[in-house]
Amino acid sequence: MSSLLRVGIIGLGTVGSGVAHLLLNESARLQRRAGRPIELRAVAVRDAAKPRGVQLQKNVLLTENANELATHPEVDVVVELMGGVEPARQYVLEALKHGKDVVTANKALLCEAGDELFQTARKHGRSIGFEAAVAGGCPIIQILGQAMSANQVTSMQAIINGTSNFILTEMFNRGLPYAAALAEAQRMGYAEADPSMDVDGTDAAQKLSLLVKLAFGTAVSPEDFPVQGIDTIELADLKYADELGYAVKLLATAKLIDGQLEVHTQATLVRHDRPLAQVDGPYNMIALTGDVVGKAVFSAMGAGEQATASAVMADIVDVAVGRAGLTFRALDLFGDSEPLPLQPQEKIYRRYYLRFNVLDRPHVIADITDVLGRKGISLASVIQHEVPEVEETSATENSVVPLVIMTHRTTEGQIRQAAAELDRIAALRPPSVYMPVSG
Repeated sequence: MSSLLRVGIIGLGTVGSGVAHLLLNESARLQRRAGRPIELRAVAVRDAAKPRGVQLQKNVLLTENANELATHPEVDVVVELMGGVEPARQYVLEALKHGKDVVTANKALLCEAGDELFQTARKHGRSIGFEAAVAGGCPIIQILGQAMSANQVTSMQAIINGTSNFILTEMFNRGLPYAAALAEAQRMGYAEADPSMDVDGTDAAQKLSLLVKLAFGTAVSPEDFPVQGIDTIELADLKYADELGYAVKLLATAKLIDGQLEVHTQATLVRHDRPLAQVDGPYNMIALTGDVVGKAVFSAMGAGEQATASAVMADIVDVAVGRAGLTFRALDLFGDSEPLPLQPQEKIYRRYYLRFNVLDRPHVIADITDVLGRKGISLASVIQHEVPEVEETSATENSVVPLVIMTHRTTEGQIRQAAAELDRIAALRPPSVYMPVSG
């Protein structure tokens, strides 16, 4: 029998509890897959007295000192699930320096300190597994690093935040306002108590940064490209999009355009007949185009305890088998490479969906179309549903009605210039909504 692999977990929240449950209750299955026994040996938490969603065995060390776990001589693999950049970065560095392999689901940590951590791992002959950091149960890191290794990826469109996708699905399918759909996501365990990073696009943008590094060898930060979430979208926008033949998705995009990288993460209109438009609930989907394989689509559960715990366990098994060490050294995933230039944000070229709340009075549409026309933005269609007439003129003039415009292709720069001028029109009432349309 091969030697025992001893695991320590830093952070016993939703995902940590899921990983601990698998280690404690599926040991026979994991041993068959890994060819050696895998045992949970230690857990580090902020408050050892707090009730947990998993019952730890007596032989499992429970400590409030994460550094003790990271350097413990009876731990072979440190699983970092505490989140955030600091002090997680320090614990991971200590683990690597003390000869531990590391598995993490922390996309913020890798975005901020990935280069330092990967260099440290190589220096000490260790590996870092991070499959769970991007797409939940969808093994996109393995796909990009191994299965697609003969390809140069030329485009990537991805739904990589299951929380936002669940919220949008609940809004449209059940007719819920945004706040009610968010509350349901929190009740189901798909959204944190503070969901801001999920709904404002930050989480998806951080994940996209990792995918861009892997697929294109270029380091980008969410500060380098447009990032917009779903927190300003109303149920009306989903219905108007459907009327126009589209679904709204939080879409992370990276593609090669004339030798430059176009990158953005935004709520986007996607045609109904595209696979990405048909992904509902807390699922993720990544659509890739490679210069050899052509188009390839991958999908799996993206939010919740089980999906992320599954990806974490896959990395632990890779360490146990020995694949992680071989792959990590050979692939040089975060090594030096010639970066591609980013396409300037103002030159991103596509169609747009615009929704304005306007006072029902003469000349308002003319004022809006005048601004758009002067900025070189051509209109493809306009929707303004008829408003019931009332006898009193003053009542009509104070009524606010939605006006939806679909543009022809234009640039992000032209849209931003128009938005700045449109905000000064007295007959418009905030908020106005601007969403790109996927080509």
